Amino acid sequence: MDRKIETVKIDHVTIEYSIIGEGEPILIFHGGHSNCHEEFGYQALIDNGYSLITPSRPGYGKTSAEIGESLATACRYYKHLLDYLHINKVHLMAISAGGPTGIAFAAHYPEYVQSLVLQSAVTKEWLTPKDMEYKAAKLLFHPKTEKYTWKMIGSINNLVPGFIFRQMFPSFSSLKFQEAKEKFDQKDMEEIRKMNNRQRSGTGFFIDLEQVNTITTEDLQAVSCPTLIMHSKHDSSVPHEHPSLAHKLIPNSELIWLDAWGHLIWLGKSASETDKVTIHFLERNSTLKQLPIES
Repeated sequence: MDRKIETVKIDHVTIEYSIIGEGEPILIFHGGHSNCHEEFGYQALIDNGYSLITPSRPGYGKTSAEIGESLATACRYYKHLLDYLHINKVHLMAISAGGPTGIAFAAHYPEYVQSLVLQSAVTKEWLTPKDMEYKAAKLLFHPKTEKYTWKMIGSINNLVPGFIFRQMFPSFSSLKFQEAKEKFDQKDMEEIRKMNNRQRSGTGFFIDLEQVNTITTEDLQAVSCPTLIMHSKHDSSVPHEHPSLAHKLIPNSELIWLDAWGHLIWLGKSASETDKVTIHFLERNSTLKQLPIES
């Protein structure tokens, strides 16, 4: 992938972003522990004529944590980024913990948004201090320790990819490992290895833990653009209540349940279905349909 990575200073804070591909622009809000180097699902979009703009969300990569003061603040800076890039209309794609950002942006800046795709997305209260996962995350992904956590995971994963894949599997899928085997693709283990080598939490995941729980019913109801909600039937990371609530409250939405083996709907034998559904939705809601016909 020929990826261009840039930083821009806006109001004395920094936004890091990448641009890859040419064509209709998609603004992507990546999931937790990720950044502008994200790759899942990108190749099919590039091959089908889309330009992918991925800002590192607040506290991730080189993007200033101050931008994450609130979802409203973060979205205001993404608007400034689009203005800086001279882009006045985008498709939005919000992934996992990036879901609340996509919802908030679509709700508050509808004039910039052609469509919204929520993939494995958080759409309501998620992890709270009473949850064991929250407590573990606070320890493992603390800004002072997260780089050592990811270095250890990456190093072990490079040595014994099968072992790490199996250890991480329950955090992604509600299926038993043996049940899911028929849904794996031969490349899945390598994709997980690459993911674990590019993942970093910075201060971003701590910001996520607070911000994901601030999305409101009113935000969901205010999303007016066509919205595609995609979720695996076997996702153990983000419960089914999230896509179901989003579909109930977002007026112009459709919900697709995928047979992917888990949270990472871009992997496995059903990955082509994820790509097909996504691209079909984007084509139906193309920004090009809004352009005047030249005489």
